[in-house]
Amino acid sequence: MGTVTLGVSIAVPEPYGSLLQERRACFGDPAAYGIPTHVTLLPPTEAAPELLPAVEAHLTEVAAASLPFPMRLCGTGTFRPVSPVVFVNVVEGAAACSWLQKRVRDASGPLERELQFSYHPHVTVAHAIDEPAMDRAYAELADFEAAWTCASFALYEQGPDGVWRKLREFAFGGGIGSVPAQGQPVDEPEPAGPAVTS
Repeated sequence: MGTVTLGVSIAVPEPYGSLLQERRACFGDPAAYGIPTHVTLLPPTEAAPELLPAVEAHLTEVAAASLPFPMRLCGTGTFRPVSPVVFVNVVEGAAACSWLQKRVRDASGPLERELQFSYHPHVTVAHAIDEPAMDRAYAELADFEAAWTCASFALYEQGPDGVWRKLREFAFGGGIGSVPAQGQPVDEPEPAGPAVTS
């Protein structure tokens, strides 16, 4: 029957999400508009379609056991030379993201998987483009800052066109509402790279 490619991530809300997505496109990243701005909790993972109900039930439980927490982004970092990624740093909320991603990948659940690299929450702003453009992304977003209260995460599926689309959002047990949709009608997690994903 084949498999579907799933991912779980926290969307970066407006106006920050679209701003970073547009900057990523301006840096020349062709994947920018198929990958709205996010912090990955589960990198792209193959699963049988019949497992989707179990996946949703599992994520519902993880979200129900979670509470909203402050997220703050500030400055840039890079995984180069190991991986061609420039990102915006998660300077507050990283511990909560780590807690969530461990529970999403829990060995007793349907999304169990090993990571190629240790988990490092981040927001990718350039991936696999030429070095001058990577340098530009690193320099031009060095002063970028954003802050919000994270109250949910979402499950996404990658389509045959390579675009990631939201299947369902999961509000935390003490949730105050969902993250606003980004300007583009798609959302996603991204390919694995050092420190998990981009």
